[in-house]
Amino acid sequence: MCRHLAYLGEPVAPQELLVHPPHGLYRQSWAPRAQQYGTVNADGFGLGWYADGDEVPARYRRDGPIWADAAFADLARVIRTRALLAAVRSATEGCAAGESAAAPFAAGHWLFSHNGAVAGWPGKLDALAALLPPAELLELEARTDSALLWALVLHRLRAGAGLGEALAGTVADVTAHTTGRLNLLLTDGRTLAATAWGDTLHHRDLPGLGTVVASEPYDDAPGWTAVPDGSLVVVDERGVTVRQLLGRY
Repeated sequence: MCRHLAYLGEPVAPQELLVHPPHGLYRQSWAPRAQQYGTVNADGFGLGWYADGDEVPARYRRDGPIWADAAFADLARVIRTRALLAAVRSATEGCAAGESAAAPFAAGHWLFSHNGAVAGWPGKLDALAALLPPAELLELEARTDSALLWALVLHRLRAGAGLGEALAGTVADVTAHTTGRLNLLLTDGRTLAATAWGDTLHHRDLPGLGTVVASEPYDDAPGWTAVPDGSLVVVDERGVTVRQLLGRY
């Protein structure tokens, strides 16, 4: 399992969303409050963010726990960004270790994260892999269920799907062949999409700043809204929209 968070809005230092809150993603790496599967997220972490005037995001990923990385606090302090995606990882059994397995995954102007697990990994997912051209399978960044999900999402994005459509279609693909917990998080720096499918998800508007979507609230302030399980969330200039996904567990 994992915990993840994304933000869209006015420029902010990542530390204000990830480190300073009393139950921020940094603390969730060892003391999550709402995580239903696993207790510690120490198998890697990552931060992806967008600089003004550059639609291609930067990433900082490591294969160890976020609290053991001395450089992260400085990085999170000095950056200012209008959009970010961050995650701390608890590896699924049978999935590869290493920095390349840590979210966010990236291609072009997209960032992606997966909180959950796909049943049957790796031996029983041939039908899912068969949905992709061989060349795209060879591009998998890591031997993990999350990397396969990212390849399925990316295939739809490259075919012209919008962010929400790409996530909804991928959930439908997976649930047609197997079961799993599929909390997916995707952004292009202007729009944010997420699914709640088998695990917790919340969103919150930050007055004067923007919108956060996160696995769990990072504080006890009012304004956090739990996303119903089986839902798609889209955040854009119109605000936050939530709709039901179709599929099965």
